[in-house]
Order: sequence, then C-alpha cells, then structure tokens
Amino acid sequence: MRRSLTLLAVLGACAIAHAQTAKETIEVTATKIAEDVTLVPQSITVIDGDELRARNARDLESALGLAAGLSIAPGGDGGPASSVPEMWGLKEFDAFLLVVDGVPWGGAFNPDLPSLDLTGVDRIEVVRGAAPVMYGATSFVGVIHVIHRDAGAPGLGRVYGGSYGTFGAGATVPLSQRLDLRQSITANFDRQEFRDDRTNWHRGHVLYRRAAETHGGTLRFDADLAAIRQSPASPIPRDSDFAPDTNFNPSGAHIDEDRFHAVAGFDKKPWSTTLAVTYSKFDILRGFLTDAEATPNATGFTLDRSVTDIYFDTHVVKQFGSVRGIFGFDHLYGNARAKNGLFDYSTSNPAAFAVDEENELRNRRNFSGLYASTEWTLAPALRLDLGARLNHTRERQTGSDEAGSDTDSKSFTRVSGSAGITWRTSEALALFANYRNTFKPAAIDFGPEAEAEILDPETARSVEVGAKGRMHDVTWTLSAFRMDFSNLVLATIVDGLPALENGGKERFRGFEFETEFEPRPDARVGLGLSHHDARFREFVTEFDGVPADLRGKRLEMSPHNLVNAGFLWSPPHGWTAQAMVNYVGERFLNKRNTVLAPSYTTWSAGVGYKLSAGEIRIDGKNLNNTRPPVSESELGEAQFYRLPARRVEVTYRTTF
Repeated sequence: MRRSLTLLAVLGACAIAHAQTAKETIEVTATKIAEDVTLVPQSITVIDGDELRARNARDLESALGLAAGLSIAPGGDGGPASSVPEMWGLKEFDAFLLVVDGVPWGGAFNPDLPSLDLTGVDRIEVVRGAAPVMYGATSFVGVIHVIHRDAGAPGLGRVYGGSYGTFGAGATVPLSQRLDLRQSITANFDRQEFRDDRTNWHRGHVLYRRAAETHGGTLRFDADLAAIRQSPASPIPRDSDFAPDTNFNPSGAHIDEDRFHAVAGFDKKPWSTTLAVTYSKFDILRGFLTDAEATPNATGFTLDRSVTDIYFDTHVVKQFGSVRGIFGFDHLYGNARAKNGLFDYSTSNPAAFAVDEENELRNRRNFSGLYASTEWTLAPALRLDLGARLNHTRERQTGSDEAGSDTDSKSFTRVSGSAGITWRTSEALALFANYRNTFKPAAIDFGPEAEAEILDPETARSVEVGAKGRMHDVTWTLSAFRMDFSNLVLATIVDGLPALENGGKERFRGFEFETEFEPRPDARVGLGLSHHDARFREFVTEFDGVPADLRGKRLEMSPHNLVNAGFLWSPPHGWTAQAMVNYVGERFLNKRNTVLAPSYTTWSAGVGYKLSAGEIRIDGKNLNNTRPPVSESELGEAQFYRLPARRVEVTYRTTF
C-alpha cells in the first residue's frame, strides 16, 4: 500500500510541470470563509451536489464512497437510518463532527445521523482531522459538512421505488427568487425497507429556507422539521451461526424521533452571526441478546429522551495588510433528560415482557470558546495559518434509580489550537503541513444505564503533512498523519449492561491518496487509497475478571487498507452510467486481536436515460450481496451489525 501511494504521488508530480490549471474548488468548513482548497493546509474533499444527484447518492455511504480514508457503515446502534463513519482509522459514532449549513448537527451531544437528509444538497465538504479552533471541543478525526442549496435555488424533484417495498418522493421548490428576497421549501418522504426481519425506517422532512437583503446585509432563516420512525435490526453475536437477517428485538421495537431545528443569522461584511435552536424527542424500545442458552436470553429497555440544543456563533473577518484574521465567540448548550425502563425477555416469545426496573439520567452541558485564527501571506506562494481557542466547559450529570440518585459535575478551562503552512509552488501543486491540539468532553451514549459519573475528557495531538495538486483535468491529494490520543471513550459491559469507559492511550497513523480525473466534461473517474494503523499504547482492562494489557493491539473494526474507485458518465442528454467499488481490508473484531474478519469488497452501479423532462434510472447497491460485519454494537457484548443485503431502486428525477 505504501509503495502504491508513493508511485501515484510520483506520477502526479511528473505531470504537473506540463499541466494547465483547472477551476477552483471552494470550501468553507476549515476557516468559516470561502477559500480555494489548495490554499488551506489540510486534507479536504469537496463533493458537488450535482455529482451526488448524478450518482443518485442519497445517504452518506453512497455520497462519500469515493473519499479516501472514509468508510461509512450503514445502520448501527442508531438504527437503520443511521451510520457509523470511520476516519483516520477510528470508527466511533462521536469521534467526528457533523455540521449542516454551519451548525453542529447534534449540538453538544452526539451527531444526529438518522435525521440527516441529503435532499437538495449543494455540496458536502470533508475535512480530515480535528477542528480545534473553529468548532472547539467537538471533533477529533474529521468534519463532515453538509451544505444545502441557497434559498430560492431552481427546483428539483424525484420519486423512486425499489427492493422490499422501498419507496419515496421529494421536491425542492423555489417560492421567491427576487434579489432582495429568496425563499424555498423542501419536502420529502422516504421509506426504506430491508431484507432483515422487522427492519425498516420512514422519514418525513420539511426544510424552509429564507434569505432577505436588509440594512446592508443578509438576514437568514431556516426551519427544519423531521419525523423519523425506525424498526431497528439486531446486532449478531460474533461467535454464532445466526443468519444475518435475524432480529432479536422485542415485538414492536422502534427508535422514533421528532426533531425541530430553527436557525437565524445575519451576515454583513466583515461580521457574521448565527443562532440555532434544536429540540428532539425520542421514544425507543429495543433489546439485545445476552445469553443464547439461558431463559430469558435477552435484555430490553424503553427510553423516553428529550434533548434541547442551542448553538451561537459570532465572528468578524479583518484584513491587516498581508494578514487576515478571524475573531469570534461561540457557545454550545445541551440539556438532555432520559428515562429508562429495563426488562428481561426471551427471543422465542418477544411479545411477552414487562418493565421491572427504571432509572433516569439528566445531563446539562455548556461549551464556550473564544477563538482567533490568522492567515499570514509571507510570500505570494507561502502562507502560514495560526489559530488558538480558549475553551471553557461545564457539565453536570445526575443518575437516579430505585436505590437513590447521585450527581457528578466537571468543569475545564483549556487552550486548544492549530498551526499550518502551505507552500504553493504553482497553480497545480501545493505542499502543506499542520499541527492540531484539541480536547473533547466524554461522550454520552444514553444507553440503558444511568451512571452519574462523568468520564475524563478525551484529548489528542495530531500532525499531518501532504501535497495536493490541480491540473486541467486531474485533482489529487496525498497526505500522511499521526494522532496521539488519550482517554478515548470505549464501549464496555458492566453487570450485564452496556456502559462506557476511558481507554488509556492510543496511536493513529496512516497515509491517504485521493484523485479525480475528468477525461471529458461529462465524465469523471475517482480513486482513493488509504493505509491506517490504529493501536492501543497504554490500556489495561478486564475480560471475565482477568486484567489484560492491550499495549500494541489494533483497535477493533479498524482495517489497515481501504480502496475506493468509481466512474461517472453523465452527458446532458441520452444514456448515463455510474459504478463504484469499495474494498475494506482485514480487521479484528475484538480488542485482544484474536478474531480476525476477512476483507470484503462491495459493488454498486447504475444506468439511466435523460429525457427532455428529466431522467429515469435504475441503481443497485451491494450487488455482490456480501454481508460482512461493518460496525460493533455498544449494546450487545461482542455483537456486530452486518452490511445490508443487495438492493435495487428505480428513480425518476427532474429539475424545474
């Protein structure tokens, strides 16, 4: 793999001297201002919304399938509408930051992936590594930023149906396209059915966007409403011969969420302010297998959870000669209340259960930050980036059950920051390096336990070096990284129930190469290669009451090698086609590295025909119908979710 990366880098460098420059690719995630990605000293991928629609990509797994170093496992403990991304070799539901239109999607808690809707997306930006200055105590391995089309953009429509009774329809309609007032509304309904027993999800979603010119600036307002109804799949025990479609959940299992999200903002150069308020209500009933030979053999829980998130950011951008500075303040507030009910049941009779134990968890979080970032143009080809952030976090957590209640609270004041340098030798080549130091209060999984203890915060230091280039028909990025991690939050089992613990020290390092080639304006070929090595450095834990030193062991579910490749052919008229192949290397299914899962490959493809009034197409995912374990459950001990079975969909989409 390393030889392949080196060879590809040399080939790319040899071609640069004779290449012509291409159009700029703009990102806003790394610095909160629009910039050409070749100027920013980080590894960044931007996926255009038109490309996503041409590939009929409506979920993160499909949308990011060609991004180097990313592996998106569909489903997981969040339900079949959710996913578990892997970046830099770490596959955790909370290690990355999900941002939608500039606002953390999940607030001060965990990314709310089931409610993420890619209808009407303008582009997706992926930044590898932490965001310690602009977004503070919320990310370690990367930022995935979903950006919708502007208010008043031209209309889009789609309708589709497919395997197992799947169907859906949606449209984005401009309401006003005047220069002084732009409005649009997106409404869609999606129903995804699966081969897995009693597994599906339904999502209804409405997004209203408004932008008005007033007082020399732009006043923005978004209102987003979503209702998600999921019937979850079961994780399958590692050492078993159960069919991948087996479902151990109690009868009527569900993960239901109602979510209201509103954003108001005002932009007037050089100042920008955003305020977002989100309220989510969850109703959950689910279970997990505990002992296949016992009676009862499963544990279930009910969960009534409400979460309120508030996000505020205000910043100014100032130019001082050759130095541009960004100065701001932001605040994340989160307030969550979860009432759990526990019960035992038998999978042979999943309808017979009664709650026999109850507990409650309350958590209140406040993450505040003063930040400053500067971009200093030392010479026309040399740029230095420096950023610092003063973080102050306060958290209070109360757990109560029949035996009483307990409360824990923690507060931290800590500086985090970053430094980066870019040497742009020509329009077609830039060398970059960066250093990032960040921390994050420990995650809360809102599982069936209600422990008052707040775990120690996670901290990380990372270094990344690389090169990127852009020619008239080729773009590429080659990078290498190392991240030293402390207090990683890991899943464990305490008294038969899922819990979380701090995981000592870990080390992540690797290489990533990504390129896209456009042989003609209506055709694209993409390739991504990565090699990751994620290992424990200092961590002693217990298995069956026996201490085990995991020093040098690889983190479970972290493959060394990932390969993504695909092509897209989408002319203005006539036939279209797309295909994608994803390879995931061998990975261990346990921390002691005694159970190795073989590598696997998945294929996806589609073909369509563009008519005068739209396009009709047929697409298939996981066409080779492989069913490997793709994510580990934090509910069931040594249990894993498998890749969903092959599915095919027919879609008609149009623009107006």
